[in-house]
Amino acid sequence: MLKPYQEKIATIKNEIYEMGEIVTHANKVSLSALKENDLSMLKDISLSIKKISAKSNEIDNLIVKTLALYSPEARDLREMVSFLKITNEITRASTYSKIFIKTFKKSFTEDLDKHTILEFAIPLLKSSNLALQTSLDMIKEQDDKVIEEMFNKVSVEDSKTDDLYSMVEKNILKLISKNIELSKDYFEVLSSLRKLEKISGRASSIANLLIFAEVGGEIEQA
Repeated sequence: MLKPYQEKIATIKNEIYEMGEIVTHANKVSLSALKENDLSMLKDISLSIKKISAKSNEIDNLIVKTLALYSPEARDLREMVSFLKITNEITRASTYSKIFIKTFKKSFTEDLDKHTILEFAIPLLKSSNLALQTSLDMIKEQDDKVIEEMFNKVSVEDSKTDDLYSMVEKNILKLISKNIELSKDYFEVLSSLRKLEKISGRASSIANLLIFAEVGGEIEQA
């Protein structure tokens, strides 16, 4: 049987994981919409920032109460501090995901060069969400070696999203130069895709926080 403190930690981890899963699920539906070129699917995505924020506050309160009830040792304290920061990172990721869904759906009109955009948007969204999902999976993993492998995987996917965004930005700017009258729509599409890169950045921050919880050191600021 788990001790009361360990039970609290397990509950906190589960709550954080479930909170993050709401975001990754929304991103998976978005990915399906892009792959099938059916943006009507985006209308069915339920991603409430208000509910995510409320969930974050509930978890933060649970963490604070746990800190007050049990005087955790250094490593456990690092873990709790990391959890407090992780809920904020997930909230930020959910905001970026919501903006992407809303903006992309609005700006991705029939007049745009869809093939050129989707060629990079699809792998960008895939890598971004894979980075986030992997960082969440780190929360439940107990094997230090596997955690390190997951951390490296997040870093790789984060780097890929940077490269993919740079490529789609370059191509969209070329399209704008040829179709100035569509510049507003193209810029809005580009802005929405930028949010996917930011989600990946939040995933990287979560992974760094979890490594901090394990080994200590300074928390990397993003």
